Amino acid sequence: MRISLGPLLRGATAGVLALGVLCAPVCAAAPAAPSPEAERLPFAERYHALQHGGIVRAANSAISCRTTATRTAAPSCLSAREGASAANGDFDMFYVDVDRDPNTYNSSRAELRLPEGARVTYARLYWGGNLRVGEQKPPKDDGRVLIAEPGGEYKEVLADAPVGHRVAQGMDAFQASADVTGLVRESRSGLYTVAQVNVAMGRSEAGAWGGWTLVVAYENPAEPLRRLALWDGFDTLKSGRELRLRGVRVPKGGGGRVGLVAYDGDRGRGGDSLTVSAGGRAATALTDAANPRADVLNSTITEPGATPARREPSYSNTLGYDSDVFDLGGALGRGGDQLAVRLVSQRDAAWAGALFIAVDAQQ
Repeated sequence: MRISLGPLLRGATAGVLALGVLCAPVCAAAPAAPSPEAERLPFAERYHALQHGGIVRAANSAISCRTTATRTAAPSCLSAREGASAANGDFDMFYVDVDRDPNTYNSSRAELRLPEGARVTYARLYWGGNLRVGEQKPPKDDGRVLIAEPGGEYKEVLADAPVGHRVAQGMDAFQASADVTGLVRESRSGLYTVAQVNVAMGRSEAGAWGGWTLVVAYENPAEPLRRLALWDGFDTLKSGRELRLRGVRVPKGGGGRVGLVAYDGDRGRGGDSLTVSAGGRAATALTDAANPRADVLNSTITEPGATPARREPSYSNTLGYDSDVFDLGGALGRGGDQLAVRLVSQRDAAWAGALFIAVDAQQ
């Protein structure tokens, strides 16, 4: 559940996180040292490349509503899982656990789809959630998670970058991430399982939420030349926060995709939008059948295409976790430079974790 920031937003009309542009085709590796924590991690570029290829991702939630809490609560929970408008603060929340392993208390799976002939050039795993609900989880476990490749066994993954961790507005929120390029390059497509995401269960006004997203950049000579970029950070979408870079030239009629990872969005509460622009022109709102243009942070895991990637479980309303991919379609039809992507929240507190883009490049 997203709750008001109160005094923090007094007098504000919008929270903005804006990112633009992709630069040179080389990116330095993240440090492998133990990761410190910070209350705010400003968004910064994690990876970029200029290559024939694109970006794909796999994602799932780590917690959902409890259907067995009471007889009257069960139908509402089932309806929410099937897509009804509902917020995590409305329910007693409990762990998703699909692996039948007694040594894990939460686990979920999602399919990564790499095109035939693709070679992985970078892969990063993001995980996060709320540590304070009916129970309090220890922050010391934020930077550790388990991942199993398709058909493989669990492997421990430790955060290799600073962990965003902030206590505010009844929440104890965090996001961590790690480079998993080697694992994904070797394992390629299939169902990945992620377990032990450090999130709290129970019920509170702030609500329980959490999940994971695996973002993978690849090169493929059969695809157009594209500029790829991945940014990450951890912060609320507060008024006046803006990051903007310039220098990309998008060809006329160019297309691509944009993806985001965000926390604590509620379905049915408007005021959120994702827009893209090039050449300093008016921004175009990105929307699709699952993500209304004024309610983008609506607890969904979606992507373009007639057949969605497989997830276990595959709840329509993920109750506070968003990992969405949008097709740019004709949004960049006129081309130009100064490419900018903006994620806006006009009402309540929401946490932004990552944003990526793959856009056709001008040769």
